Amino acid sequence: MISQFINPAKRKKKLLGELYPFPQGTMAIGRLDVASEGLLLLTTDGKVSAEIRSNKYEKEYYVQVDGIITEEAIKELKMGVEIGFNGKKYITKPGKAFIIKTPKFPMRSQKIRDERHGPTSWVSIIITEGKFRQVRKMTAAVGFPTLRLVRVRIGEINLLNLKVGEVKEITNFS
Repeated sequence: MISQFINPAKRKKKLLGELYPFPQGTMAIGRLDVASEGLLLLTTDGKVSAEIRSNKYEKEYYVQVDGIITEEAIKELKMGVEIGFNGKKYITKPGKAFIIKTPKFPMRSQKIRDERHGPTSWVSIIITEGKFRQVRKMTAAVGFPTLRLVRVRIGEINLLNLKVGEVKEITNFS
């Protein structure tokens, strides 16, 4: 599914508007790329969107990486790493990162790969910024490319037990 309401590329992907009868003017706050999953907040208020996209709110991702991630790589992720952004080098702001146990997410409709290709591990990465494909670029920069990326939290709003495609209205973001 594409995390937008209009598909200018006319791809044969589902759009957000097919999930629920959202009010006119609804927009995604910080999109997810097609290969990513997880929590997506929607609003009709541009000021709320700008506030949540600002660096005032943490965004937490559970990331499955290729290989067994090292403590050295975790340390680099916490300090900030150099990535490419808009054709220039960019050093990410310091964040939080730690190794986690394999989370219990539903199986993906598109399989990533299986054990024959080597081990994988999971890491939680918490950032306050959100550059284009930033988390994927960060894990690649420390030598552990992202295989699966799931946004689990924005500010105090958690994915918790929402099912794929489920919509839940919240009236107060804090």
